Amino acid sequence: MRQERTVQASIFDVFATHEIGHELKAMSQWLDEHRDLLGLVVRDLGRRGVKATGRQGLPAEAVLRCALLKQYRQLSYQELAFHLEDSASFRAFARLPWSWSPQKSVLQKTISAIRPEAWEEINRALLSSAQQTQLEDGNVVRLDSTVTSAFMHEPSDSSLLWDAVRIMVRLLKQAGALAGGAGLGEWRDHCRAAKKRARKIQFTRGRPNRVQLYRELIAITRGTLAYLRQAAAQLAVASDPLIELWQAQLCHYRPLIERIITQSERRVLAGELVPASEKLVSLFEPHADIIVKGGRDTEYGHKIL
Repeated sequence: MRQERTVQASIFDVFATHEIGHELKAMSQWLDEHRDLLGLVVRDLGRRGVKATGRQGLPAEAVLRCALLKQYRQLSYQELAFHLEDSASFRAFARLPWSWSPQKSVLQKTISAIRPEAWEEINRALLSSAQQTQLEDGNVVRLDSTVTSAFMHEPSDSSLLWDAVRIMVRLLKQAGALAGGAGLGEWRDHCRAAKKRARKIQFTRGRPNRVQLYRELIAITRGTLAYLRQAAAQLAVASDPLIELWQAQLCHYRPLIERIITQSERRVLAGELVPASEKLVSLFEPHADIIVKGGRDTEYGHKIL
């Protein structure tokens, strides 16, 4: 079974005079003033099917306070378990029953049971309190994020156009197999032509020569896209799960390919500076962003909020 809160705190629950101890004490007082938030945690912990009898689990109040400690000090579950056993201030804040030292597995199981909806209500209560005390107006939101590397080749307009042609030819071949004896009409495989021009662009000097090669590569990409649209129209009347899956792939790639064509025309043909936020750097990792580390040192990765 699980209690909502620790009814009687220990007389030894004191906070250190360190700055962190003062912050923990202030946080604890705020939580005591908003005990209605415990109902959110009790509800989420109850979803795990804890029985009303048997061995006592961590009180809901302790679970919430341990979760706040973890986030406040940016701790792993193993580090949190150590500090709860080692630090008097952490134990005082967490309101752990006397002699209880929860293991990391228990902390992970109980803290992860708190749903995002509960955290949203807690954040709203905290923001409302901060607005009332004029500590925060809530007009600006700050998000912490990290970055992971994207598995992709170095992007260039020519390589993206070449990727687009390869993808479209693959879809056209799949469409031909799905159409069976009906056929898809006349279309040509321009993979070799696209690859040849992409390679030439890589080693050609002088803007006029490169622009001409880009015009040819963009025309090849547009022509292959026209074949693909024709195939999609012919397969639209068929009702088959495999064709529906093919159409879903088409719906995913077509806007990305059109975006690559547009940004190539803007950058290469029109000489326009396209903002980094508007660039697509990979067909296969469309959510990858350009990460400028300093100067011209650039990487490509995913932002995780």
